Amino acid sequence: MALEEGADDYVTKPFGTRELIARLLAVLRRAEPEEEEPTVAVDGLEVDLAARIVRREGEPVHLTPIEFDLLRVLVRHRGRLLTHRALLTEVWGPQYVEDIQPLRTHIARLRAKIEPPGAGAPRYIVTEPGVGYRFAG
Repeated sequence: MALEEGADDYVTKPFGTRELIARLLAVLRRAEPEEEEPTVAVDGLEVDLAARIVRREGEPVHLTPIEFDLLRVLVRHRGRLLTHRALLTEVWGPQYVEDIQPLRTHIARLRAKIEPPGAGAPRYIVTEPGVGYRFAG
């Protein structure tokens, strides 16, 4: 019943001191904060994931929260193809997995802010037609 009510663990009597200490240490390990997210620098673009700061050629770039969340997900999975569905689920939630047009709009706005002017083909966020996007870092 305790586990069903939300407890992480429990110990039945009688129990040994070593078992209690081992279980307490396990809970403490699970409660440790995750490592800080790194700063990723790729070809003139710097993304500080922990501080939520983006710089292009050393100049700060203002991103909306959604734009930053999209970039964060792409950067954290750099080099890997992320489907529309995966991006929509990660940034907006599972109820939006079929709503591709807002994703395309936000990707276009994000590209306009981070891609070098006059570069032609996107350098950082590459489209895989009909499938999704890839951060080419």
